[in-house]
Amino acid sequence: MAALSKRERVWAAVHGETVDRPPFFFWHHFKPHNLPHVHAQSTIDFFGRFDLDIYKIMPDMPYPFPQNSIHSADDWDLVARLDPDASNLGRMVQTTALVRDAVGPETPVVVTVYSPITEARRFAGGPDALRRQLQENPEAVHRALGVLAGNLAGYCQALLEAGADGIYYAVQGVAGGWLSEAEFREFARPYDLQVLNACDAGWLNVAHLHGGPEQMLDLAVGYPCAVLSWEDRLTGVRLADLRPKLGIRAAMGGIDERGPITRGDAAALAAEMRDAVEQTDGGRHFILAPGCSVPDDTDEAHLRLARKTVDDLFGRG
Repeated sequence: MAALSKRERVWAAVHGETVDRPPFFFWHHFKPHNLPHVHAQSTIDFFGRFDLDIYKIMPDMPYPFPQNSIHSADDWDLVARLDPDASNLGRMVQTTALVRDAVGPETPVVVTVYSPITEARRFAGGPDALRRQLQENPEAVHRALGVLAGNLAGYCQALLEAGADGIYYAVQGVAGGWLSEAEFREFARPYDLQVLNACDAGWLNVAHLHGGPEQMLDLAVGYPCAVLSWEDRLTGVRLADLRPKLGIRAAMGGIDERGPITRGDAAALAAEMRDAVEQTDGGRHFILAPGCSVPDDTDEAHLRLARKTVDDLFGRG
């Protein structure tokens, strides 16, 4: 078939239509020093350098609340309502507008947003400290999570209005054992749904189920999104294992972010890619990507080889 544009290719993959090749992208973190023009240019340079199908704006300007700052029930009430253009939220919106203006309408853009429970964990000083707060001060934590969810919902809408095609929503607590099933159901899932339900203007919303062992994926596999991403190679939860549960949604994954792509092992990487396509009915409803960000210090020669491997296997489109 004729080569598709990036937007056409990703749209077709998300909707289960025929593609010229699987959409492909990878990402890592930048150091924008809370400057929108630096963050935007780093994004444009990185994704453009490898001619990737999706540009992903990383959450490298953190939510404007100090980490390790909550120690008592009263501290949770310091989590205040914010306008979408407040502080770093506004800077991320500016970054999104700059990227969209630079890449034009034919390149899909997503912006990573961390879930309320993820931000709360940072505020409390880590998973152990947060769990103590959940046990000792549940009502105060709920109040703060409600405020966070409202702020993030408005923020996501602002990102979409600024030109993002979707939100890459990082769900944490569903793996790794730092929340029990009951805690996830009470303190994470309702607020995740509040944020995700506010993102319906996006056609490329991704729910990323972050984490390795002790997966509770069934708690989040039904989240409203166009694409579900999880660390299939690291967790052992194969693409084919969840494919029947996704319905019309696309799967994202297939590449071990700490495996052959970081070593420049073209043969092993090609084997991962072929296997991923085979697991997804020839690549239908599928975006080829790492399970999470590749290490920031990955040699760019290895990343160039990954891009070439896609071309060698599937053609440039």
